Parts: sequence; C-alpha cells; structure tokens
Amino acid sequence: MRNLNLINARKNKNLTQAELAKILKCVTKAAISNWETGYSKPRLEVAMAVSKILEKDVVFLFGYDVQESCTRKLA
Repeated sequence: MRNLNLINARKNKNLTQAELAKILKCVTKAAISNWETGYSKPRLEVAMAVSKILEKDVVFLFGYDVQESCTRKLA
C-alpha cells in the first residue's frame, strides 16, 4: 500500500527521492521508493531523521510500523 503521507510530505518540501536520499546520506533513492510503495519500512533512527527533515511526526509518516533499532542491545 502506497505511503501517501510520506510522498506528499516529501513533495511539499519540493524534494525528489534522490534529494531526500542525499540529505539522509545513509539511504538510497531505491530505499525511499520502497518506503513510499510500502515495500519496506526504515529503521527507527532513519524514520526519525526523515521526520525531522520533512517536519512531520514519525507516526504520521510511517505509522507504528518501523524496523527496530539496529543498535538495540540484545538481552
């Protein structure tokens, strides 16, 4: 399912997928495309960075369905 909140927030900032990827530095245009098409979700840290850049709440952009932090300590 397409993530229209993410697509519209990015377009409202006049950013292409490639430009957003360049700002984030740690992701590719393909990754952003995958988030927008609903094929995958970003890690929490990346979702928070996108939220800050687009000035929208993480939950608004991605819901509660983001990947767990890769820096989370294992029990």
